[in-house]
Amino acid sequence: MFSNTESSLKVTGVDFLKSQNTRQHHTDGYNIQSLVVRRGQPFQVQVSLSRELRAADKLTLRFGIGESPMKNRGSLLSLKPEREDFNGWKISMVERKGKECLLSITSAPNAPVGIYNLQVKTGSNIYKPENGVVYLLFNPWCEDDVVYMSNDAEKEEYVLNDTGTIYVGSAYSIYDRPWNFGQFEEFVLDACMYLLDKSKLSLDQRRDPAHVSRAMSALVNANDDSGVLLGNWSGNYVSGTSPMDWIGSVTILQKYYKTKKPVRYGQCWVFAGVLNTVMRCLGVPCRCVSTFDSAHDTEENLRVDVYLNEKGEKLNSLSFDSVWNFHVWNDAWMKRTDIPDGFSGWQAIDSTPQEQSQGRFQCGPCPVKAVREGDVYLPYDAKFVYAEVNADRVYWVVKKVNGKDKYFKVGTETQAIGKNISTKAVGQNRRVDITKEYKYPEGSKQERMSMQRAYSFLRPSGLMPRSGYASTMRGMGANTEPLVPKEPVTKTGLHLEITNTEPLHPGNPLEMAITVKISAPGNWTVELIGSCQLQYYTGDVQANLGTVKEIITLEGPSEMQIPLKIAPDAYMKTLSSVEDEVLILVTAIAEVKETNDKLTKETSMRFQYPPITVQMPETATLYNDFNCAFIFKNKLNVTLENCKLLVEGLGIFKMTTFELGDIMPGRIMKSEIVCTPTRLGEKKIVAKLISNQIKGISTEKAIFITE
Repeated sequence: MFSNTESSLKVTGVDFLKSQNTRQHHTDGYNIQSLVVRRGQPFQVQVSLSRELRAADKLTLRFGIGESPMKNRGSLLSLKPEREDFNGWKISMVERKGKECLLSITSAPNAPVGIYNLQVKTGSNIYKPENGVVYLLFNPWCEDDVVYMSNDAEKEEYVLNDTGTIYVGSAYSIYDRPWNFGQFEEFVLDACMYLLDKSKLSLDQRRDPAHVSRAMSALVNANDDSGVLLGNWSGNYVSGTSPMDWIGSVTILQKYYKTKKPVRYGQCWVFAGVLNTVMRCLGVPCRCVSTFDSAHDTEENLRVDVYLNEKGEKLNSLSFDSVWNFHVWNDAWMKRTDIPDGFSGWQAIDSTPQEQSQGRFQCGPCPVKAVREGDVYLPYDAKFVYAEVNADRVYWVVKKVNGKDKYFKVGTETQAIGKNISTKAVGQNRRVDITKEYKYPEGSKQERMSMQRAYSFLRPSGLMPRSGYASTMRGMGANTEPLVPKEPVTKTGLHLEITNTEPLHPGNPLEMAITVKISAPGNWTVELIGSCQLQYYTGDVQANLGTVKEIITLEGPSEMQIPLKIAPDAYMKTLSSVEDEVLILVTAIAEVKETNDKLTKETSMRFQYPPITVQMPETATLYNDFNCAFIFKNKLNVTLENCKLLVEGLGIFKMTTFELGDIMPGRIMKSEIVCTPTRLGEKKIVAKLISNQIKGISTEKAIFITE
C-alpha cells in the first residue's frame, strides 16, 4: 500500500511563467492576473511533480474552452508530450530536472480565441491549478494566422498602441479628437471575452476574425442585443453621458462589464473608438477611419437629395437621406478565406447602428478593395459601404406654385461624397489620407470602370426627388441618370467658393464670404442666394442664422466676393442650448440670367476655440510621482458656463473630472493632478474641456517613462 502511494504521480504545482511568456507574445501590457498568449506561438509552463517522471508515467495537459468541454466537439484538447500533435496543437518536453518538467505548448494558428481552462492529468489524478485559465488571442506576429501583419511598425500602431486620434469636423476644417483606446486596462479584456460569449458564435466561428469582427460590430451597439453602447442623436442626454463627454473607451467598457447593461450614450466616433479597442484587445489589427461628407440612407441608388427653400436654407423635414459632415468606422486587417482571392487586407466594419444587415445592426467586414473595384456583391454589406463613399448630391429648390410645392433642380455634385478619408499615421501623430485605398482618382478610367461595375449590382433610379412629399408627383421618372454622371459643365464656367474671412470664435460676429467666379468673356448677370445655418454633424439643421440675396454683374473672366456676416446674438442662444457640437453651414445658389446656368455649393465650418496647455516634465521614472498642470485662458468674448475638465492618462492616472464652474472672458484656469506612472514607455495624457457654449476643446501630451 505504502509503495503504491509513493509511486502514484501527482502534480504539486503549475507555473505559467507569466513574465517570460507575455514578453514573447506581446501581451505583457494586459492588466490581468491570468496568462494571456497569442495563438500559433509556443509558450512554456513548468509543472512540479510529487516525484521524478518515469518512462511508464502518463502526463496529459487538458485545455478546455466553454461551459462543458468535450473532445468530440473540439472544445477539449488532451495534449500528451509523447504524442506531439492534436488538432493542430503541439506539446513537447523541453527539460526534465528532478521533480520539475518544463513543457512547451503551441496552439493551432487557427485555434478558437477565448478563455481556456487548464488541468493536468497524471494517471487517475487531476490537478486544477489556482487561476488556471489561459486567454488565447489572435496573433498578427504568426505567419500562419489569418491576421498576420508583416510590418512591425504597423503592428505596434494597430495592435499595441492604446492611444490614438479620431478625425472629425468637416471636409473644410478637419480636426483631431484624441482618444484613449486602453485595450490593456483592467477588465477590458474580460469585457471583450464576455462579448465573445454573448455573441453565441460557434467554436468554429471563433477561429475566424471575419465572424468575430462582424459579431463585435453588432455587440458594440445596444440595438437588438443589449450591447455596449446606446446610440443617441436627439440632443437630449440627461439620463446618461453626452457622447461629446467621453475621451476614451475604458470607462465605457468597464462600466458595461460591471453592469452588463448598455452604457448611455454614443455617436459614431464613440462606437468606432470602442470597436477599435475591442478588436485590438482580441489581437486583430484595427484602425479608426473617418470619411468626410459621408452619405447615409441612399437606398443604394447612390444619390442624396438636398432640399432648399427659396432663401437657400436647407430643409430637414423633406429628406429621407442625409450627408453626415463626417462618419467614423473601423478597418480590421485579415486574410479573407470565405471569399475569392484578392480581397484580403483591410476590411471595413461599422458598429454605429444605421441599417440592419441579416436582421441585426451590424456592418462588415467589407473588403476595402471591393469598394474600390466596385465588387459590391461581396460579403458583407459592400453595397452599403460603397454608397457611403460614392454618391451624387442633387440640390432641389422647393417653391410654391399655385399653392403647391414644386421642385426645381439647381445643381448636381458628383464628387462631393466620400472625401478626405482619414486615419492616424503609423507611429506618428498626424493625419494620413487613405481615400485612394477606397476609391480610384475621380474622373480616372479605373474609377469609371469601377462605377459601372458597382452600378450593375445596384438598383438604378430615375432622377426624381425622393422626399415624403415628392413621392406623390408624377411625370419626372422617365429621364434616368446616365451610368457615370459627370460634373456639370456650365456655359459660363460659373464657380463658387465659400470661406471665412475672420476666425470663427464663439461670441464674435461670424464673418464669411461667397466668391462668385465666371471664366467666360462677356457681361453676365448673376443672382446669388446665400444662407447660414447651424447643423449637427449628421446634417440636421438646428437654427437658421441669416441669408443674403444679391444680383451682381460680372464682366468675365472675373470674380466678386459677397460678404455674409452673422451677429453673435443670432447664434449664441442656440450654441448654449444644444448638447452637441454644431457646425456652421453656408449654402450658396447662383444663377446666370443670360444662360440659365445654375450652381449650388455648400461648406461646413467649425468654430475655433482657445487651446488647453499641459505643463509637465518630458520624462519621468516608474512609480515616482510628478505634477501635471492643465492651463486654459478664456480668450473669447463670452463667459463659458458650467465648465468641466476631463483628464485621463493610461498607465499614469485614472479618469478624473474637475468641475470649474463659469470661466469669464480673460480668466485663466489652472487644474493640477499628481501622477504616478505604473508602466514604461511613451504614455499620453488626454484633456478635454466642455461647457454650455463649447462642446469640446481637446489636447494631448506625451511623456516618456523610464526605469
